[in-house]
Amino acid sequence: MRCHLKIEVSLKPGHSDPEGETTAHLLRELGYNVVAVNVSKVYYVVLEVKTEEEARNKAEEMCKRLLANPTKDNYTIVIEETK
Repeated sequence: MRCHLKIEVSLKPGHSDPEGETTAHLLRELGYNVVAVNVSKVYYVVLEVKTEEEARNKAEEMCKRLLANPTKDNYTIVIEETK
């Protein structure tokens, strides 16, 4: 079975987001009434697995081993099965 994973990695509350702060500042300079900007990364992964449970386990493993830093990042995983 082929699964499409959408993995979003974002900073945990309380961690500095220099890219978001810079973007918010520049948007304010352009005249937008921006209060805050938070930046996150989204990974789209196509994975061959036997079950959805295996897909979730593999996605969790990917996040813990490479995609997210558990000290400063949160992540969410969305799985869509394709035929």
